[in-house]
Amino acid sequence: MSFTFKRVMHELRRRKLTVRATQRVTPEMLRVTFASDDLRDFASAAPDDHIKLFVVDETGEVVSRDYTPRRFDTNAGTLDIDFALHDAGPATRWALGAKPGDMLEIGGPRGSRVMEGEPAWRLLIGDETALPAIGRCIEEAPADARVISLVAVTNEANEQRFETRAQHEAQWVYRPAERADDPQPVLDALAKLVLPEGDGFVWIAAEAHVTRSVRDYVRGELKYPPTSVKASGYWIKGRADASEKFEE
Repeated sequence: MSFTFKRVMHELRRRKLTVRATQRVTPEMLRVTFASDDLRDFASAAPDDHIKLFVVDETGEVVSRDYTPRRFDTNAGTLDIDFALHDAGPATRWALGAKPGDMLEIGGPRGSRVMEGEPAWRLLIGDETALPAIGRCIEEAPADARVISLVAVTNEANEQRFETRAQHEAQWVYRPAERADDPQPVLDALAKLVLPEGDGFVWIAAEAHVTRSVRDYVRGELKYPPTSVKASGYWIKGRADASEKFEE
């Protein structure tokens, strides 16, 4: 295999951030840009890292939610976080009401799972919640990398475009939001893909039922070994603040 992974740990502390701006990336994706001197030493070494956002829920309690650091600039002291507007959880509600000057506290990332070496190709499979990590992976891939993304969204208006040096092929699957836990549209699109030869890496993140079904297909039907597949259930339909980790 032409690639391996190593774990990199970071200093774990909270940072106080100020909203600088908000932007609708697509109708169902909101980007909030934060600024703070606390970000001068912010570290995130892998595209699928996550940080904790601390927000107040409807009962007045402070709760934490996991989000991907979409883009950051330590020199400028800025951080972008993208919010998929597929639910109305406390973090999403906070982001929808955010305006310049508002404050937010974050923690992490605790650590990063960093790829060493470069696979012959990467296949990134996900839904709206995975787009921040997928976008970052595409943008940060080296110039000679080959990356294929397969992402389920509700319609064409919610497709995203990424600036990258890599050879990137984008595949989009349309399905209504109420079918976000149905793996079949993704499985149908995956079955039509002709993957390149060589040692590839498959990354999967979506609603947990979708992730499990796609992972089983990749391992079973396509016969990719567990070491070449990383799968995460970023959310679980019908369960607030729930996710599912899959063994590697």
